Amino acid sequence: MKNTIKNTLVFPALLVFGSSFLQTSIAAKTKEPVRIIVNDWTSQIILSKITGSILSDVGYKIKYVNSKSNGQWFKLKNNQADIQVEVWQGTMAKKYNQLIKTGDIVDAGNHAAKTREDWWYPEYVEKQCPGLPDWKALKKCYKIFATSKTKPKGMYLGGPWEKPDRARIRALKMNFKVIQVKNGDALWVELEKAVKEERPIVLFNWTPNWVEAKYKGKFVEFPKYSPKCISDPKWGENSKYPWDCGNPKDGWLKKIARTEFSKEQPCAFELLKNINFTNAMISNVAAAVDADKMSYDEAAQQWLDNNKKLWHSWIPATCSKIN
Repeated sequence: MKNTIKNTLVFPALLVFGSSFLQTSIAAKTKEPVRIIVNDWTSQIILSKITGSILSDVGYKIKYVNSKSNGQWFKLKNNQADIQVEVWQGTMAKKYNQLIKTGDIVDAGNHAAKTREDWWYPEYVEKQCPGLPDWKALKKCYKIFATSKTKPKGMYLGGPWEKPDRARIRALKMNFKVIQVKNGDALWVELEKAVKEERPIVLFNWTPNWVEAKYKGKFVEFPKYSPKCISDPKWGENSKYPWDCGNPKDGWLKKIARTEFSKEQPCAFELLKNINFTNAMISNVAAAVDADKMSYDEAAQQWLDNNKKLWHSWIPATCSKIN
């Protein structure tokens, strides 16, 4: 993930494939731009730019709206943004369900990708903490994860995003303290340092993600996720507190839109529904930036150049005709 995002950009259509657009394509060239939410991690930024480029080719103007993940719901609810292309079940399901229930957003379908977000460790740590990936092993060997900031407790290195880690530590009675980094890049800096020294580390990770191609490791296996783990304190390991479980292992990855937008711009909404990325596709575009050091725009353009047939197929026949 990257925490620094370029300022909001508005740009008109750059490329038009063929001169004959159908009537709905011409209607798509509205004065108001499609406002795409841009979060602060690599894959979401690139997918947003890919989506923006495709919509631009159809005839829409595009505006990228920078937003932290916990602030995007306000923007969607209050007509400050139109679409979000990467909504993760593990950390966004609660807000997603709330806004679906109130009618402020609509579901634009799932990506083929399956997601997981949870505690993770490099493979060599299993020799230092026997019993992993079972979470109970961490209760026995927490001291090896201790740092000057957390002693006598072990350190769990978390990202800057909204997560239930402190609630989970409390519910499962773990001797760990959460230390949050300021941006996603800092996670990988600390991971690389630890790997070089074969030092014990447990940190936040997710899939799909480029990291899994570079470092061997595993997710910690907490008690199996259930919606009741969050809503019913009596469920699970601890009858007093919620969040005594892990995150979903095969979570969904959704696209969403502001409800009125789906009615105002049916062509754009249908196109959004057709956009579909797999785990491998997302890992590869993220690696282009985080491993190969391309810019977000370069990575997006490279994907578009290499996958023309695929993304052309996402454009509904009622939107435009590509010659």
